Amino acid sequence: MTPRPPATPDPAATPDPAVTPEEAATPDLAVTPEEAAMRDAAATGDAATTRGAAITPAPATTPDAAVTPGEAAMRDAAATGDAATTRGAAITPAPATTPDAAATSAEAATSEAAVASGLVVGLEEAVARGSAVAPEVVVVPEAVVAGRVAGARAAMAEAGIDALVLRPSPDFRFLGGAQGPFLVLTQDGMAETADPGALVPQGARRVGVDPEMRVRELFGLAIEAELVPATPVLAPLRLRKEPYEIEALRRAVAAAEGVLERVPELAWFGESERAMAARLRPLLLESGCEELLSLRVAAGEHTARPAHLPTRRVINPGDALGVSVCGRWDGYCAEAARVFVVAEPPEDFEAMYSVVLAAHRAGLAALRPSVAAGEVARAVAEVIDGSGYGRFAAAHTGRGVGLGPDEGPRPGEDTLLEPGMTFCLEPAIHVPDLFGARVADVVVCADDGALPLGTFPHTLHVLDR
Repeated sequence: MTPRPPATPDPAATPDPAVTPEEAATPDLAVTPEEAAMRDAAATGDAATTRGAAITPAPATTPDAAVTPGEAAMRDAAATGDAATTRGAAITPAPATTPDAAATSAEAATSEAAVASGLVVGLEEAVARGSAVAPEVVVVPEAVVAGRVAGARAAMAEAGIDALVLRPSPDFRFLGGAQGPFLVLTQDGMAETADPGALVPQGARRVGVDPEMRVRELFGLAIEAELVPATPVLAPLRLRKEPYEIEALRRAVAAAEGVLERVPELAWFGESERAMAARLRPLLLESGCEELLSLRVAAGEHTARPAHLPTRRVINPGDALGVSVCGRWDGYCAEAARVFVVAEPPEDFEAMYSVVLAAHRAGLAALRPSVAAGEVARAVAEVIDGSGYGRFAAAHTGRGVGLGPDEGPRPGEDTLLEPGMTFCLEPAIHVPDLFGARVADVVVCADDGALPLGTFPHTLHVLDR
């Protein structure tokens, strides 16, 4: 099928220049963690974070059939009741997402740190009132921590790294970090401290630092050694999830989908994208979301923008509508994205959406143990290419998810899939200036294939008000 040419935008869809008090009070809810890091760096005078110019993470590597020292150590630990082994490649952080051009300069200047802070404060207040679910603290079993530490030390020895210095981050939590402000791991010990330089061995030549560490923190370490990313050491160990982690992800997915299930209850006709994003935020509080990573509402032609930020664009009958939520619940990240239509679908939209769903099913069918992650991406691409929408397909079909919202393995890589690896499978089609559709589900690679952790159906939901 060949998509019809872009239609002339409806004058009725022109954004209303007036801003309601609700919109004016709404912070920018759709900033990605990468954008937030850049904004925080600009606000504090940092030139860059370690995701950018300060330290360039090592490129992803193709997994070797041989067992690495890190894997061997974790398997030895497993033999005594400790953690299971993992295997994979070092993961390069995703590039920062370009903000939507439709956002105003004032919107683009809003800090995601302020948004996250406000969400946490609001969650605490909501829990006290009894209108929100208190986050469940996920305690890492001691045996699991011991296995992870053994694997990290073996990988450090292989890479010639004398110490790891981590700040509160997914890597920090992976090794059982709690308070911080830093965690230092050496071959002789591991401790949380405010003075990491004092725990780094004298004469250390290479020190692995957290990929989320700020530039000011790097200079504050005052360590006379080569600073390299800790990613090649810890990313392979984080690829496979423990059973307790999969259950935590399942709860996070249920909470995220619970927000989307409330979408039909809201009145959408005549409201702006930003106003509706503001109405979804309290639902995230009620679900126990402890950190909001992204909240996107896109209507009409804006659904064709992969990184759209909610604007004052008014939602009208006949619009396609994309809604996605991504956050952290009980320490683990989940995203859910679904497609809606207001009153009735636009012309040709249902046919395009059926292709997205077929691509999603193909990705699920391809995701199984001993298959290269790249095969999942190829299965999705074959369906979309065969439909005639190939040039409108999203560049990426998914990513790993767990303690972080964007980790390895990714469906486009050559990493061999293993049971316990978890993904956000997110095929999408974006037809510029017309419409787009994206669904996102967290899926675990199980022994017998892909196992979606959510239950919210992919039906084209029609909003009647």
